[in-house]
Amino acid sequence: MERVIWQQLDKEGQERALRRSDLVQDTQVADTVSAILNRVKSDGDAGVKALTEQFDGAMPADWVIEPDEMAAAGNRLNRSLKAAVDQAIDNIGRFHSAQQPQTLSLNVASGVRCELRSEAIERVGLYVPGGTAPLISTVLMLALPARIAGCALKVMVTPPPVNDAILYAASRCGVDALYTIGGAQAVAALAYGTETVPKVDKIFGPGNRFVTEAKAQVSQQGTAIDMPAGPSEVLVIADDSANPAFVAADLLSQAEHGADSQVMLVTNSASLADEVAAEVARQLAALPRADMAGAALAQSRVILADSLQQACDISNAYAPEHLIVQTRAPRELLPLLRAAGSIFLGPWTPESVGDYVSGTNHVLPTYGAARTASSLSLADFQRRFTVQELTREGLAGLSNAVTTLAEAEGLRAHANAVTLRMEAQP
Repeated sequence: MERVIWQQLDKEGQERALRRSDLVQDTQVADTVSAILNRVKSDGDAGVKALTEQFDGAMPADWVIEPDEMAAAGNRLNRSLKAAVDQAIDNIGRFHSAQQPQTLSLNVASGVRCELRSEAIERVGLYVPGGTAPLISTVLMLALPARIAGCALKVMVTPPPVNDAILYAASRCGVDALYTIGGAQAVAALAYGTETVPKVDKIFGPGNRFVTEAKAQVSQQGTAIDMPAGPSEVLVIADDSANPAFVAADLLSQAEHGADSQVMLVTNSASLADEVAAEVARQLAALPRADMAGAALAQSRVILADSLQQACDISNAYAPEHLIVQTRAPRELLPLLRAAGSIFLGPWTPESVGDYVSGTNHVLPTYGAARTASSLSLADFQRRFTVQELTREGLAGLSNAVTTLAEAEGLRAHANAVTLRMEAQP
């Protein structure tokens, strides 16, 4: 990890120190994805099958898994893994259930009632990546909030092979239909619908660059998405009280996600930086994904700050997906931290608890989007709408203001909608 001293950097150097790896706009990927989407849109199931055979080598013979098959997987799961899934479901469910919005109803003036209501999005698509590891936790983070929010149809897609833990989690979280397909063609099936896969209103979940590009393209065609998903990242703020082994473990827990991940340590202690570097080297050597983590470390940095206040300023400028605070009084820094996907306070709060079982959601804004975007929550599976109801007297009290503003905007019909009512006999 490159080490820099913040105070010795000019503005350009500071920007460079906080720069992430470039998200290259690959026109070839965009064109490939566009062709995939069009194929599924026109050919439905046949298009999904042909594309899956082209990219994955084979199409599963039984690519539809019914709810009873999902439930049966629990009988084949070993007891400890099943208990871990259950514990995660309890905590995630408890935290997200507490997020249920309250209906707001207010008389803003005599005879004028305004309301704010929420309803679940009717049909949601949940993309759970396959690849190098079965992402059981992603099933929990997507399907459980969808169930709690009250979404009527929860459709999950995931590449084969699908292990029993994925099926058990899907069953426990109320997934209505599961299809063993992946890639951009799976996103297309959710966005447009096929003879087998139902069309959804919003698509959730991370994926590779083809999946991310597919989500971006269908979002411009009327299907909502949760958020773009970039490479995983963590920033750790630490002082000389931090345990260097803990800090190193937290950095490596994100570095092992992939070569394009980025990890940052911001500290006001040069001695801690030295100790963490030694710990990173020691722990890295024992990791099964050491090559991948090492590649991520090569584009990561240690930043020496003058103070914890400056460390917080640096973190806010970077706006990390995950922010870990290991200082003497971590909660005292919380009011200074304004931009992060999720914050982990103190030495006993590793980022991995948020990935799995603490209860918060691990689908988070990346690549600096935490400056304006939020972590996935129950609200993402719902939409808000307003209601207003006026009596004749209430309308009379607003009529002059409405007609004056409408005339000022040159919208006579708007004004007429009020004056005609006021001229009518009660």
